[in-house]
Amino acid sequence: HEQYADRGFSVLGVPCNQFLEQEPGSADEISTFCSTTYGVTFPMTEKIEVNGDERHPLYTELTQVADAEGRDGDIQWNFEKFLIASDGEVIARFAPQVEPNDPQIVSAIASALA
Repeated sequence: HEQYADRGFSVLGVPCNQFLEQEPGSADEISTFCSTTYGVTFPMTEKIEVNGDERHPLYTELTQVADAEGRDGDIQWNFEKFLIASDGEVIARFAPQVEPNDPQIVSAIASALA
C-alpha cells in the first residue's frame, strides 16, 4: 500500500472472529500480531461481523460484488480483499487466496488510480 500512498491509496484491515475463531484477541492484540507476524503498517478497525444476521453495514454493500470467479455473497474466509474507489464504488473483490501483491490486484489498483 505504501507504493501508492502518495496517490491517495490506503489499506484498511478489518478483523473478524467468524472463521474458526482465529481472531479472539482485542483490537490492540490483533494489530500487534498483524504488525509483528505480517509486517502490517496500515490501520486496523475493531472486530466486526462480516456474515450473518449481525453483518456490519459495510459488508452488506461489499458482499454484493462478485469476485473474478463470479462469487458474491458471504465472505469465504479471512483475508478476502475489496478495492474501493475514492467515490465509494466497489471496484473489485479478491478471494482470500489471492495475495496482496498478485498481478490482478496490483493492476486493478493501478487502473483505479490512473
